[in-house]
Amino acid sequence: MLIDEERKGQIVILKIHGRLDSTNSTELDAAIANLVNQNEKAILLDCQQLDYVSSAGLRVFLKALKSMSTSKGKLLLCCLKEPIREIFDISGFSGIFSIYETQEKALSRF
Repeated sequence: MLIDEERKGQIVILKIHGRLDSTNSTELDAAIANLVNQNEKAILLDCQQLDYVSSAGLRVFLKALKSMSTSKGKLLLCCLKEPIREIFDISGFSGIFSIYETQEKALSRF
């Protein structure tokens, strides 16, 4: 997995590439925790290049959402491929995350 960080104004965009599983989920967890600790209030997880997510990866997403809620920030997701979207639907995560089809739509929601 590779994580690219980009900024658009006050919004931090993390682009996730590859597979998110138990072997590397701590990397994303640490990247998000670092942003929360820096008091970032707007994080967008761009999943356009995310090919796979395991239960360990789902836990990172959930932990990130809770951390951002606690710090009164906003966490949005965008660009989920169909197989990833199905995992979110089956796990019930589609109902608790704000997920947008494009990065532009997500950015307009901050």
